[in-house]
Amino acid sequence: MDPDILKHALTEEERAHFEEKGYLIVENALSVEEVDRLTSAIDRVHTEALDSGKAKPRGQWGSSDYIWKDDAFFDLVTCPTTFPKIWGILGWNIFLYHAHMHIKPPAPDTEPTEGWMEWHQDSGRVNLEVRTFPAPRLSLKVGYFLTDISETGRGNFMIIPGSHISKEVPEFSEVGRDPRERTADRIPDEGMPVTVKPGTAVFFDRRLWHGRTANHSDLTRKVLFYGYGYRWIRPKDEMQVEQLHDRCTPIQKQLLGFAVRNNGRYTPTDEDVPLRTWLIEQLGEEAVAAMDDPLQVV
Repeated sequence: MDPDILKHALTEEERAHFEEKGYLIVENALSVEEVDRLTSAIDRVHTEALDSGKAKPRGQWGSSDYIWKDDAFFDLVTCPTTFPKIWGILGWNIFLYHAHMHIKPPAPDTEPTEGWMEWHQDSGRVNLEVRTFPAPRLSLKVGYFLTDISETGRGNFMIIPGSHISKEVPEFSEVGRDPRERTADRIPDEGMPVTVKPGTAVFFDRRLWHGRTANHSDLTRKVLFYGYGYRWIRPKDEMQVEQLHDRCTPIQKQLLGFAVRNNGRYTPTDEDVPLRTWLIEQLGEEAVAAMDDPLQVV
């Protein structure tokens, strides 16, 4: 991995914002060329789904098993502008446990609260079965927005800042169930629409209450979500990534779920976590040891 990636390391200001608000917006995380490349890739996968009947014309559509379908998706696993911030928040014992692409076509005739997802926290039953406060972070997602949603009404991602460490459960929410089973009755006052330009990356803590709004524009919203968690978490999706291991660098292989043995996810060896070795080489042992400071991880 190119050491030049370290210029995108998490700053203390970014860390403080993420810890307090539960999200972080990084503009220009992707170049115009990268946005075009990813848009072409997602369009091709969507067209294949339409042709096979898995997606419906003018309907919302999403897929999780796509990392292997285009090099553009694979390359994003270690995106230079975001990956250093991911390990800066979670540490080095991490992998890609979840991925999701989503297409939301225009639906100009829907009511303001139609066509959007219920307020929810990620990880489903974890929010009921791990009964501590604050609940453990466990994972985060990075959303790469390929469409201009710098104005509201474009199927915007919606968040409640600071809700990841709040005891308050938003009205019209569901805890521990699949949010696709239900839509919300209204948008609460504390909800904040995320309005960003194409190429922007939005990080968010899995505990942050979030949803998405209806798309009343003439644009089709396209976004890729990459979820990173600790290696002892089970993968959330049916991702066919083992077939990519032979072409991976050691760090990429770690991020796609490789382990020498199952216990290596809990008590990793150097072979299990080459990211740690690389960080020691670049930052020194003291800096890497500091990542295990409990005061740095919520």
